[in-house]
Amino acid sequence: MPLPQPTTEAGAAGLAAILTAPEAAVIGLDFDGTLSPIVADPAAARIHPDAPAVLVALGRLVRAVVIVTGRPVASAIEYGTAPGGLGLSDVPGLVVLGQYGVERWENHAVTAPPPPQGVALVRQALPALVAAFGDRAWVKGVWIEDKGRALAVHTRRSADPQEALAALREPLAELAEEHGLAVEPGRMVIELRSPGVDKGDALLGFLAERSAKSVMFAGDDLGDLPAFAAVRASGLPGLAVCSGSAEVGVLAERADLVVDGPAGVVKLLAALVSTISRHP
Repeated sequence: MPLPQPTTEAGAAGLAAILTAPEAAVIGLDFDGTLSPIVADPAAARIHPDAPAVLVALGRLVRAVVIVTGRPVASAIEYGTAPGGLGLSDVPGLVVLGQYGVERWENHAVTAPPPPQGVALVRQALPALVAAFGDRAWVKGVWIEDKGRALAVHTRRSADPQEALAALREPLAELAEEHGLAVEPGRMVIELRSPGVDKGDALLGFLAERSAKSVMFAGDDLGDLPAFAAVRASGLPGLAVCSGSAEVGVLAERADLVVDGPAGVVKLLAALVSTISRHP
């Protein structure tokens, strides 16, 4: 299959560097919306069925494959298994940086600091905050996902997801500030999480750790913007890839290459494997 070409000079230089010396390249990927299609219930998300096999092949060719996600690492690994049994845990040398880089999965072991105290306090306060909106039509369907060290308020199931987001944005921001947490907006979700780290910080740290010479990062949501910025801030030849959707236009505007959702990401990775393999 043909390898999709970037639309920017920086992206073209990044792709060329990856192809020239894949053994020095780091390939970074978001999970939800990038490797896994977006679904109404995050617990029902599963990796694209073709992704694990492609990532296994890619992991053998590049310096490292790293998943940088807002999910806890345990759920990314669990939901990253395809129907045939092959999964993210089979990818050679894979590292998963979860909860925006706070958690780390590597060699089947998880390391993470304890969650901040504010998470427990917000956990207690959130149900009452949502209930305070009473019988507004959008309230039904709003639900809270507990990620352990973060809490996400989802509106996708609501009768009016956008109205729900607009109504909840300010009170959730106030609650987060009161308890020392950061606010992470996303696709029909507002997350309250540990402060002080984002996907850009996580990616930059990993690139330095692995002495990378080139980088690609693929994402789909607002939380991936810092990782896009990190591709440029790293000073390395780099390629920022948007897993395109109608919900988040700003990411496509800042990407070097836009592909058609998770299926497009998998096709891009497969084409990358094929192209590298033909030119050892």
